[in-house]
Amino acid sequence: MSNFLVLGRGKTGSAVAQVVRQRGHDLQVVTSEDNHGGRALTPGFLASIDVVVDFTTPEAVVDNLRMLLPQGAKVVVGTTGWYAALPELAALAEAHGASLLHGTNYSLGVQAFFRAAKQLAAALPGYALEIEETHHVTKKDVPSGTALTLQRIVQQAAGLAREQTAWQFAPESEAPITSHREADAAGLHVLTLSSPEEVLTLRHEAFSRMGFANGAVRAAEWLVAREAPGVWDFADVATELS
Repeated sequence: MSNFLVLGRGKTGSAVAQVVRQRGHDLQVVTSEDNHGGRALTPGFLASIDVVVDFTTPEAVVDNLRMLLPQGAKVVVGTTGWYAALPELAALAEAHGASLLHGTNYSLGVQAFFRAAKQLAAALPGYALEIEETHHVTKKDVPSGTALTLQRIVQQAAGLAREQTAWQFAPESEAPITSHREADAAGLHVLTLSSPEEVLTLRHEAFSRMGFANGAVRAAEWLVAREAPGVWDFADVATELS
């Protein structure tokens, strides 16, 4: 049993808190209102915390990490839209012996979707690639981090990758992304590969946020058990949790 700190009480953060309790861990939750600029993340408060899970906002997560990593914390980040700051924060984690696990999507099904997409794109060179994603209307980053990850995976697998800033959306790329924001959609991603002769479609749809929450909590358990510090992408860890 570990002591979890969940940052954020939005829909996904609340789902994470629910899974933490279901799996028998101790839980503390800090809302964004109580943690402006990371002010709640003091050494005294963190002394009893084994792992932090952040599902806040792109702006808040950077402040949180700048407070947590110099203290050597173990942190799982499920927030998306902050990746321009990843090189800085990864260096901060390494400099202070902290552990940072980040990912654009903690669903184990989505990770399998990524692996299947990579195989298809590599097997069908010359096919046109298109990505479509749909999320709830309150999602702030457009396109989604999952869609950007999928774009990068299929471009690289098909030999189409170009020099561009990490996580940068390239609307004129060979794998364009179309984004939709509808009601309370938990997440739909569709990859289409087409030629003049045929079309293949790979689809993942989330019916709730519980798949993301389960993966994030299992990733946090993995991080707690790991003694050596480091920086990981969830894609590199997911196969150990399947």
